[in-house]
Amino acid sequence: MTKAMRIHKTGGPEVMQWEDIEVPAPAKGEARIRQTAVGLNYVDTYQRSGLYPFPLPMVIGSEGAGIVEAVGPEVTDIKVGDRVAYGNAPPGAYAEARNLPAHRLVKIPEGVSDQQAASMMLKGLTSWYLIRTTYPVKKGETILFHAAAGGVGLILGQWAKHLGATVIGTVGSADKAKLAKSHGYDHIINYKEQDFAAELKKLAPGGVPVVYDGVGKDTWEGSLNCLQPRGLMVSFGNASGAVPPVNLGILSTKGSLYVTRPTLATHVAKREDLVRGAAELFDVVKKGIVKIEINQTYPLKDAAQAHRDLESRKTTGSTVFVV
Repeated sequence: MTKAMRIHKTGGPEVMQWEDIEVPAPAKGEARIRQTAVGLNYVDTYQRSGLYPFPLPMVIGSEGAGIVEAVGPEVTDIKVGDRVAYGNAPPGAYAEARNLPAHRLVKIPEGVSDQQAASMMLKGLTSWYLIRTTYPVKKGETILFHAAAGGVGLILGQWAKHLGATVIGTVGSADKAKLAKSHGYDHIINYKEQDFAAELKKLAPGGVPVVYDGVGKDTWEGSLNCLQPRGLMVSFGNASGAVPPVNLGILSTKGSLYVTRPTLATHVAKREDLVRGAAELFDVVKKGIVKIEINQTYPLKDAAQAHRDLESRKTTGSTVFVV
């Protein structure tokens, strides 16, 4: 038996319960992890609220790190005692121990701590697929990223700046503006005080080739107005709610725009892509190009409070549960 934060019905943070659960011996192709750290991500709130439905009861969470305790038959890449992390795996991270498909695990290299790994796998790999595979950012380009002071935003800003881009970010407060500015962003727009689309046109009169938008409903239309002709709208999250039904004709009137709704799962579906993305992520972290800063920690049993803080936008950067 082990402890886990489990939900029996979807809803607000109060539906999470700290309970005993059983973790069986690893099945074929699985490894059992004794977790040391678990990452908090906005997608966790989608699992909890039912926006992303799963069979109940369930343990939520998709990112963590720890030590391999046991492996099942036919596991060759991972062995007992390895430090491992994951950021794209079936839900179940909010637990002291869990079984996982071994092909979803990557080894943590020396120079990267368990807490760093747990805080950056999902957010870091999301940054990787956004700027390396969805729209490969090139030197000299100007890009726009919404929620620049969030976990993905702080990683992506540093990485995109290293690639030679001019990086514009939006935030909702002066404190968050200062934080984002120190993490690679050349220009910051406070969307609570300014029309971000109008401000962007002052910085990039012709528009930008790509907008990365994890906010959703509140920024959708303004983001389209930021794009140059044939620009790409990358809608990868719904922090403010889902984007409403769209008349595709709008894309033609705004300059033959493109829209994609990518997910990390499809970009790392093959193990070789997962390993490649993780290797690139670990490389920029170990070289100090991307600094992983854990700005909040909570005991795992206090996950409900962490969710309240996240949804009320009281958190910045990465948050980790200590197991």
